Amino acid sequence: MAKKDPKAGHVSETPATQLLKAHRVDFTGHPYEYLEHGGALHSAEVLGLDPFCVVKTLVMQDQDAKPLLVLMHGNRKVSTKNLARQIGAKSVEPCTPEVANRHSGYLVGGTSPFGTRRAMPVYIEESILALPRIAINGGRRGYLVQIDPQVCVQLLGAKPVACALAD
Repeated sequence: MAKKDPKAGHVSETPATQLLKAHRVDFTGHPYEYLEHGGALHSAEVLGLDPFCVVKTLVMQDQDAKPLLVLMHGNRKVSTKNLARQIGAKSVEPCTPEVANRHSGYLVGGTSPFGTRRAMPVYIEESILALPRIAINGGRRGYLVQIDPQVCVQLLGAKPVACALAD
């Protein structure tokens, strides 16, 4: 069972937490009250975390509609122009919520890079890898897990990129 916060109630397993446990990843679960369109800034605020350490999982696509995941600081935006140049694509854009849900198997707002329905290349903002721990979606709206950011490289093969813009 996922470790739970007694104030937040029970959190059942997700494909993300199952994958983390199967690989013996040290993580802590952090349920919170989900707010529609609240995003990483809301979760950081209610959990008392620095939004720079809360990592959002974005489902994007290249010019050929091939999906990819981008892991970005909660208080930064992705420069799609810089990202496209670094990964050798003509262009990159966010997927619509319906397409993102289909690719990941998660609902937007609850997208984890772990345990996605479809294998996709993962790109991580390089400055995230310098953090001691990050909070990232655990596969459900209103649920983050704290992990060592190196897990993203080790388990997902995440490739570092420099594509952050200040929010």
